[in-house]
Amino acid sequence: MGSEVTGQGLEPSVTVAVIGAGTMGAGVAQVAAAAGHPVVLYDTRNGAATGALEKIHAGLGRLIDRGRMDPARRDRLLSRIRPARQLEEVAEAGLVIEAIVEDLATKRSLFRQLESLCQRETILASNTSSLSITAIGAALEHPGRLVGMHFFNPAPVMKLVEVVSGLATDPDTAARVHATAAAWGKRPVHARSTPGFIVNRVARPFYAEALRLLEEGRGDCATLDALLRDSGGFRMGPFELMDLIGHDVNHAVTRSVFEAFHQDPRFLPSLLQQELVEAGRLGRKSGRGFYRYDGSEPPPPASADPAPRPETITMEGEPGPAAPLLERWREAGIRIDRVDGDGEVRIGSTRLALSDGRSATRRARDDGIPDTVLFDLALDYAGTGRIGISIADQASAGALPEAVGLLQAAGLAVSVIDDGPGLPLLRTVCMLANEAADAVLLGVCDAAGADTAMRYGVNYPLGPLAWADRLGPKRVLMVLEHLQQAYGHDRYRPSLLLRRLAESDGTFHRDD
Repeated sequence: MGSEVTGQGLEPSVTVAVIGAGTMGAGVAQVAAAAGHPVVLYDTRNGAATGALEKIHAGLGRLIDRGRMDPARRDRLLSRIRPARQLEEVAEAGLVIEAIVEDLATKRSLFRQLESLCQRETILASNTSSLSITAIGAALEHPGRLVGMHFFNPAPVMKLVEVVSGLATDPDTAARVHATAAAWGKRPVHARSTPGFIVNRVARPFYAEALRLLEEGRGDCATLDALLRDSGGFRMGPFELMDLIGHDVNHAVTRSVFEAFHQDPRFLPSLLQQELVEAGRLGRKSGRGFYRYDGSEPPPPASADPAPRPETITMEGEPGPAAPLLERWREAGIRIDRVDGDGEVRIGSTRLALSDGRSATRRARDDGIPDTVLFDLALDYAGTGRIGISIADQASAGALPEAVGLLQAAGLAVSVIDDGPGLPLLRTVCMLANEAADAVLLGVCDAAGADTAMRYGVNYPLGPLAWADRLGPKRVLMVLEHLQQAYGHDRYRPSLLLRRLAESDGTFHRDD
């Protein structure tokens, strides 16, 4: 049977059973069969397992049409998957993966049945995305054999698997599942069973900050999405992603995490998104969310009109993360004079500086420089095509065109965001890093696991803690402290781990 291991991973000869033949269960069955395992696929619904096999066949057929698979390989894969008519047919499996409805009582009942059917050494795994592994395992006589094995949809494509340990999970069980997932070509990460595990917890600020900016009237959906995509390197902006996920689903996950953390304001749900759900504007699946899906062209992002380019600028001090902009200006033929200072650019009387979490208006007042324009973070200042800026309320009429003209000279489209604390990408990245830092502090995962989870689970361009290291924990802490001061809200409280690293000049990832 069954639980022989290569290193720690299950041998391909070991049978894998999948319970639940919906989209996720069928995908997991395909992944296990592709790795060479005999697979038993069971569902309580009549004909569901057979129907799932037909859908797998159709999906693989599309890969053949694209030249990404040959028919012989497809046939071998399909031959390894056997639909089961009765739950008892999974008894000889070495690993049983549950992918049924997200209901605690139903999962507990299933695992009690599996515990009585399967051999003692059989590993029991739940694909739950939201329920506590500890709570599921509490119903078992031997909860050490239960582990979370959270795949991401579509399972054959998405690389991440969160291997989730409950309070009673045997460490060897988690290690075997981790090694098995790696042998299946996945990027597994260990996580402790806490609300949202890694991804659904750390990702909340990606949506929450965009929703808050929209609620405050700082920018429209198309512009904010463009900044997160074009400047941040995210594959989709937050509003188009929420429309794709479905606002009913996205809002429910946020509410679930919020309630599970005893209404911690870090996870406060958005009233604006709640209103969309109440109106039935669920996104793509309903034909309307933040955008319309009726065949009409989506609105373009806001871009500043062309402005005159300056001939000379002064760079005061070192530009920090924005250093590549200097080369872009040099290539554009702009003369750059260098003097000591705080890392700011002067164009005549106008100051152009990287946002630090304060509003331009507050920073102009603090520093006594009315003509203050702030620009946003970028993943890659050397290659980005768009940048967001905001201007102080005190600024003269000439300040904005001077700043816009300089940035346009570097080949950038400029989106002017209404002034307020922090610019969109900077505050989003700092909040993502803060949440990841707290997950590490509380033992949910390690820093490498947090970054791997976000890169391979939701396709972030850079892990949030790697991004924090690039910016420097001191800068991230400063941004969060400024946001917390501006809003007077515990939502922006810095993680103690982030504060500790900032105070010790440390980093999240250390070179060993």
